[in-house]
Amino acid sequence: MSKINNRYDFIYIFDVQDGNPNGDPDSGNLPRMDAETGEGLVSDVCLKRKIRNYVQVVKGCAEGYDIFIKEKAVLNKAIEGAYEDERVKNAKEADKTDAARDVMCRRYFDVRTFGAVMSTGEKTKNAGQVRGPIQLTFGRSVSPIISQEHSITRMAVASDKESDKQAGGNRTIGRKSTVPYGLYVARGFVSANLAQQTGFSEEDLDLVWEALSNMFDCDRSAARGLMSARRLIVFKHGSVLGNAPANKLFDLVSIEQIDKEKTNRSFADYRIVIDRDNCPANVEIIEVI
Repeated sequence: MSKINNRYDFIYIFDVQDGNPNGDPDSGNLPRMDAETGEGLVSDVCLKRKIRNYVQVVKGCAEGYDIFIKEKAVLNKAIEGAYEDERVKNAKEADKTDAARDVMCRRYFDVRTFGAVMSTGEKTKNAGQVRGPIQLTFGRSVSPIISQEHSITRMAVASDKESDKQAGGNRTIGRKSTVPYGLYVARGFVSANLAQQTGFSEEDLDLVWEALSNMFDCDRSAARGLMSARRLIVFKHGSVLGNAPANKLFDLVSIEQIDKEKTNRSFADYRIVIDRDNCPANVEIIEVI
Protein backbone atom coordinates (compact mmCIF):
# COMPACT_ATOMS: atom_id res chain seq x y z
CA MET A 1 0.00 0.00 0.00
CA SER A 2 1.28 3.47 -0.93
CA LYS A 3 1.37 6.07 1.81
CA ILE A 4 -0.42 9.37 1.17
CA ASN A 5 2.04 12.26 1.11
CA ASN A 6 -0.25 15.00 -0.21
CA ARG A 7 -3.21 16.90 1.12
CA TYR A 8 -6.29 16.89 -1.10
CA ASP A 9 -9.39 19.06 -1.22
CA PHE A 10 -12.24 18.32 -3.60
CA ILE A 11 -15.57 19.52 -4.94
CA TYR A 12 -18.25 16.94 -5.72
CA ILE A 13 -21.14 18.02 -7.95
CA PHE A 14 -24.18 15.77 -8.38
CA ASP A 15 -27.82 16.21 -9.30
CA VAL A 16 -31.27 14.70 -8.88
CA GLN A 17 -34.20 14.67 -11.25
CA ASP A 18 -37.72 13.77 -10.09
CA GLY A 19 -36.54 12.18 -6.87
CA ASN A 20 -35.81 12.69 -3.19
CA PRO A 21 -32.03 12.72 -2.70
CA ASN A 22 -32.12 12.68 1.10
CA GLY A 23 -35.37 12.65 3.07
CA ASP A 24 -35.62 14.17 6.54
CA PRO A 25 -37.31 11.70 8.96
CA ASP A 26 -38.22 14.59 11.26
CA SER A 27 -40.22 16.22 8.45
CA GLY A 28 -42.22 13.30 7.09
CA ASN A 29 -39.27 12.29 4.88
CA LEU A 30 -39.55 15.46 2.80
CA PRO A 31 -36.37 16.48 0.94
CA ARG A 32 -33.99 18.30 3.26
CA MET A 33 -34.04 22.06 2.76
CA ASP A 34 -32.56 25.25 4.18
CA ALA A 35 -35.65 26.94 5.60
CA GLU A 36 -34.30 30.46 4.98
CA THR A 37 -32.92 30.16 1.44
CA GLY A 38 -34.94 27.25 0.03
CA GLU A 39 -31.74 25.54 -1.05
CA GLY A 40 -31.75 21.75 -0.91
CA LEU A 41 -29.48 19.81 1.42
CA VAL A 42 -27.96 16.33 1.37
CA SER A 43 -26.24 15.27 4.58
CA ASP A 44 -22.62 14.16 4.75
CA VAL A 45 -23.85 10.97 6.42
CA CYS A 46 -25.97 10.20 3.35
CA LEU A 47 -22.97 10.54 1.02
CA LYS A 48 -20.75 8.43 3.29
CA ARG A 49 -23.44 5.73 3.37
CA LYS A 50 -23.38 5.52 -0.42
CA ILE A 51 -19.58 5.27 -0.45
CA ARG A 52 -19.76 2.46 2.11
CA ASN A 53 -22.43 0.65 0.08
CA TYR A 54 -20.34 0.91 -3.09
CA VAL A 55 -17.26 -0.51 -1.38
CA GLN A 56 -19.38 -3.38 -0.01
CA VAL A 57 -20.64 -4.17 -3.51
CA VAL A 58 -17.23 -3.96 -5.18
CA LYS A 59 -15.06 -5.54 -2.49
CA GLY A 60 -17.50 -7.75 -0.61
CA CYS A 61 -15.77 -8.98 2.54
CA ALA A 62 -12.28 -8.94 1.03
CA GLU A 63 -9.56 -8.63 3.63
CA GLY A 64 -9.13 -5.03 4.68
CA TYR A 65 -12.32 -3.85 2.99
CA ASP A 66 -15.08 -4.93 5.33
CA ILE A 67 -17.50 -2.21 6.49
CA PHE A 68 -17.91 -1.42 10.19
CA ILE A 69 -21.07 0.74 10.01
CA LYS A 70 -23.41 -1.41 7.96
CA GLU A 71 -27.08 -2.30 8.07
CA LYS A 72 -28.13 -4.30 11.16
CA ALA A 73 -24.56 -4.48 12.44
CA VAL A 74 -23.89 -4.90 16.18
CA LEU A 75 -20.85 -2.67 16.57
CA ASN A 76 -19.62 -3.91 19.93
CA LYS A 77 -19.33 -7.45 18.56
CA ALA A 78 -17.01 -6.21 15.83
CA ILE A 79 -14.92 -4.31 18.40
CA GLU A 80 -14.72 -7.38 20.65
CA GLY A 81 -13.67 -9.40 17.60
CA ALA A 82 -10.53 -7.29 17.33
CA TYR A 83 -9.44 -8.67 20.71
CA GLU A 84 -9.25 -12.14 19.14
CA ASP A 85 -6.42 -10.95 16.89
CA GLU A 86 -2.98 -12.16 17.92
CA ARG A 87 -1.57 -8.63 17.80
CA VAL A 88 -3.99 -7.58 20.53
CA LYS A 89 -3.57 -10.75 22.58
CA ASN A 90 0.20 -10.32 22.60
CA ALA A 91 0.11 -6.62 23.45
CA LYS A 92 0.73 -5.32 26.95
CA GLU A 93 -2.41 -4.56 28.93
CA ALA A 94 -1.82 -0.80 28.68
CA ASP A 95 -1.39 -1.06 24.90
CA LYS A 96 -4.37 -3.28 24.09
CA THR A 97 -6.72 -0.40 23.19
CA ASP A 98 -4.20 1.04 20.73
CA ALA A 99 -3.55 -2.40 19.28
CA ALA A 100 -7.29 -3.03 18.86
CA ARG A 101 -7.68 0.35 17.15
CA ASP A 102 -4.93 -0.57 14.66
CA VAL A 103 -6.64 -3.90 13.95
CA MET A 104 -9.97 -2.15 13.32
CA CYS A 105 -8.30 0.27 10.91
CA ARG A 106 -6.75 -2.62 8.99
CA ARG A 107 -9.97 -4.65 8.86
CA TYR A 108 -12.56 -1.97 8.10
CA PHE A 109 -12.34 0.40 5.17
CA ASP A 110 -14.76 2.95 6.63
CA VAL A 111 -12.91 3.10 9.97
CA ARG A 112 -9.60 4.09 8.38
CA THR A 113 -11.42 6.38 5.92
CA PHE A 114 -14.04 8.27 7.94
CA GLY A 115 -13.04 7.38 11.50
CA ALA A 116 -15.26 5.88 14.20
CA VAL A 117 -16.08 5.91 17.90
CA MET A 118 -15.16 2.43 19.17
CA SER A 119 -15.23 2.96 22.93
CA THR A 120 -18.85 1.87 23.29
CA GLY A 121 -18.25 -1.64 24.60
CA GLU A 122 -16.82 -3.04 27.81
CA LYS A 123 -13.98 -1.11 29.42
CA THR A 124 -11.73 -4.11 28.97
CA LYS A 125 -12.65 -4.41 25.28
CA ASN A 126 -12.74 -1.12 23.47
CA ALA A 127 -10.79 0.30 20.56
CA GLY A 128 -10.85 3.99 21.42
CA GLN A 129 -11.60 6.56 18.75
CA VAL A 130 -10.30 7.16 15.23
CA ARG A 131 -10.31 10.48 13.40
CA GLY A 132 -10.75 9.71 9.73
CA PRO A 133 -8.66 11.42 7.03
CA ILE A 134 -11.69 12.06 4.79
CA GLN A 135 -14.35 14.54 5.82
CA LEU A 136 -17.32 15.77 3.79
CA THR A 137 -19.62 18.75 4.06
CA PHE A 138 -23.36 18.70 3.44
CA GLY A 139 -24.30 18.90 -0.21
CA ARG A 140 -26.14 22.16 -0.94
CA SER A 141 -28.11 22.94 -4.09
CA VAL A 142 -26.87 25.73 -6.35
CA SER A 143 -30.40 27.11 -6.75
CA PRO A 144 -33.45 26.94 -4.46
CA ILE A 145 -35.41 23.72 -4.89
CA ILE A 146 -39.12 23.01 -4.93
CA SER A 147 -40.40 20.01 -3.00
CA GLN A 148 -43.42 18.45 -4.70
CA GLU A 149 -45.71 15.92 -3.04
CA HIS A 150 -47.57 13.37 -5.16
CA SER A 151 -50.41 11.02 -4.32
CA ILE A 152 -49.85 7.42 -5.36
CA THR A 153 -52.23 4.45 -5.42
CA ARG A 154 -51.50 0.85 -4.51
CA MET A 155 -53.92 -1.62 -6.09
CA ALA A 156 -53.80 -3.98 -3.12
CA VAL A 157 -54.21 -4.09 0.65
CA ALA A 158 -52.24 -5.88 3.32
CA SER A 159 -54.97 -7.86 5.09
CA ASP A 160 -58.51 -9.28 4.83
CA LYS A 161 -59.60 -6.73 7.43
CA GLU A 162 -58.58 -3.83 5.17
CA SER A 163 -60.26 -5.53 2.21
CA ASP A 164 -63.52 -5.94 4.11
CA LYS A 165 -63.53 -2.24 5.03
CA GLN A 166 -63.31 -1.33 1.36
CA ALA A 167 -65.85 -3.95 0.27
CA GLY A 168 -63.23 -5.53 -1.96
CA GLY A 169 -62.01 -2.26 -3.47
CA ASN A 170 -58.51 -3.09 -2.29
CA ARG A 171 -56.83 0.25 -2.91
CA THR A 172 -54.60 2.27 -0.63
CA ILE A 173 -53.37 5.82 -1.09
CA GLY A 174 -49.83 6.92 -0.30
CA ARG A 175 -47.68 9.99 -0.84
CA LYS A 176 -44.33 10.54 -2.48
CA SER A 177 -42.12 13.63 -2.33
CA THR A 178 -39.76 14.66 -5.13
CA VAL A 179 -37.50 17.47 -6.26
CA PRO A 180 -38.12 18.23 -9.96
CA TYR A 181 -34.44 19.11 -10.40
CA GLY A 182 -31.58 20.04 -8.11
CA LEU A 183 -27.85 20.48 -8.71
CA TYR A 184 -25.94 19.91 -5.46
CA VAL A 185 -22.37 20.71 -4.43
CA ALA A 186 -20.47 19.05 -1.57
CA ARG A 187 -16.90 19.73 -0.52
CA GLY A 188 -14.42 17.26 0.88
CA PHE A 189 -11.03 17.13 2.53
CA VAL A 190 -8.29 14.50 2.71
CA SER A 191 -5.74 14.87 5.52
CA ALA A 192 -2.41 13.21 4.79
CA ASN A 193 -1.48 13.36 8.49
CA LEU A 194 -4.56 11.44 9.60
CA ALA A 195 -4.21 9.05 6.66
CA GLN A 196 -0.79 8.04 7.89
CA GLN A 197 -2.22 7.42 11.37
CA THR A 198 -5.05 5.16 10.17
CA GLY A 199 -3.21 3.44 7.32
CA PHE A 200 -5.42 5.02 4.65
CA SER A 201 -3.49 4.59 1.40
CA GLU A 202 -3.36 5.95 -2.14
CA GLU A 203 -5.15 2.77 -3.23
CA ASP A 204 -7.92 3.51 -0.71
CA LEU A 205 -8.17 7.06 -2.03
CA ASP A 206 -8.51 5.78 -5.60
CA LEU A 207 -11.39 3.60 -4.37
CA VAL A 208 -13.07 6.68 -2.86
CA TRP A 209 -12.78 8.54 -6.20
CA GLU A 210 -14.22 5.45 -7.92
CA ALA A 211 -17.08 5.31 -5.43
CA LEU A 212 -17.96 8.98 -5.89
CA SER A 213 -17.97 8.42 -9.65
CA ASN A 214 -20.14 5.28 -9.67
CA MET A 215 -22.03 5.00 -6.36
CA PHE A 216 -25.38 6.27 -7.64
CA ASP A 217 -25.42 3.54 -10.29
CA CYS A 218 -25.12 0.91 -7.54
CA ASP A 219 -27.78 2.47 -5.33
CA ARG A 220 -30.82 3.04 -7.53
CA SER A 221 -34.19 3.58 -5.88
CA ALA A 222 -37.60 4.65 -7.14
CA ALA A 223 -37.73 7.18 -4.30
CA ARG A 224 -34.45 8.83 -5.31
CA GLY A 225 -35.34 9.29 -8.97
CA LEU A 226 -32.42 9.91 -11.33
CA MET A 227 -29.29 10.83 -9.37
CA SER A 228 -26.03 11.36 -11.25
CA ALA A 229 -22.44 12.28 -10.45
CA ARG A 230 -21.61 15.25 -12.66
CA ARG A 231 -18.16 16.54 -11.69
CA LEU A 232 -15.42 15.63 -9.23
CA ILE A 233 -12.75 18.31 -9.11
CA VAL A 234 -9.71 17.47 -6.97
CA PHE A 235 -7.05 19.88 -5.73
CA LYS A 236 -3.82 17.99 -5.05
CA HIS A 237 -1.36 19.88 -2.85
CA GLY A 238 2.38 19.48 -3.21
CA SER A 239 2.90 18.74 0.48
CA VAL A 240 1.44 16.96 3.49
CA LEU A 241 0.14 20.15 5.13
CA GLY A 242 -1.01 21.78 1.90
CA ASN A 243 -0.08 24.87 -0.08
CA ALA A 244 -3.26 26.96 0.03
CA PRO A 245 -6.42 27.34 2.16
CA ALA A 246 -9.26 25.10 1.00
CA ASN A 247 -11.74 27.98 0.72
CA LYS A 248 -9.50 29.81 -1.78
CA LEU A 249 -9.28 26.70 -3.91
CA PHE A 250 -13.04 26.16 -3.80
CA ASP A 251 -13.53 29.78 -4.93
CA LEU A 252 -11.74 28.90 -8.18
CA VAL A 253 -14.79 26.88 -9.22
CA SER A 254 -17.92 28.80 -10.12
CA ILE A 255 -21.27 27.33 -11.12
CA GLU A 256 -23.43 29.67 -13.15
CA GLN A 257 -27.05 29.46 -14.16
CA ILE A 258 -27.03 30.04 -17.91
CA ASP A 259 -30.51 31.58 -18.20
CA LYS A 260 -31.67 33.10 -14.93
CA GLU A 261 -35.16 33.64 -16.30
CA LYS A 262 -35.59 29.95 -17.07
CA THR A 263 -36.75 27.23 -14.70
CA ASN A 264 -33.85 24.81 -14.28
CA ARG A 265 -34.65 21.22 -15.12
CA SER A 266 -31.33 19.71 -16.27
CA PHE A 267 -27.56 19.85 -15.85
CA ALA A 268 -27.38 21.61 -19.24
CA ASP A 269 -28.98 24.67 -17.61
CA TYR A 270 -25.72 25.34 -15.71
CA ARG A 271 -22.17 26.25 -16.64
CA ILE A 272 -19.15 25.17 -14.55
CA VAL A 273 -16.01 27.30 -14.84
CA ILE A 274 -12.60 26.54 -13.29
CA ASP A 275 -10.22 29.49 -12.92
CA ARG A 276 -7.00 27.61 -13.58
CA ASP A 277 -4.96 30.79 -14.15
CA ASN A 278 -5.25 31.79 -10.49
CA CYS A 279 -4.54 28.36 -9.04
CA PRO A 280 -1.82 28.70 -6.35
CA ALA A 281 1.67 27.31 -6.95
CA ASN A 282 2.24 23.68 -5.99
CA VAL A 283 -1.47 22.84 -6.29
CA GLU A 284 -2.63 20.61 -9.13
CA ILE A 285 -6.23 20.59 -10.38
CA ILE A 286 -7.42 17.11 -11.37
CA GLU A 287 -10.82 16.49 -12.93
CA VAL A 288 -11.70 12.92 -11.95
CA ILE A 289 -15.16 13.32 -13.51
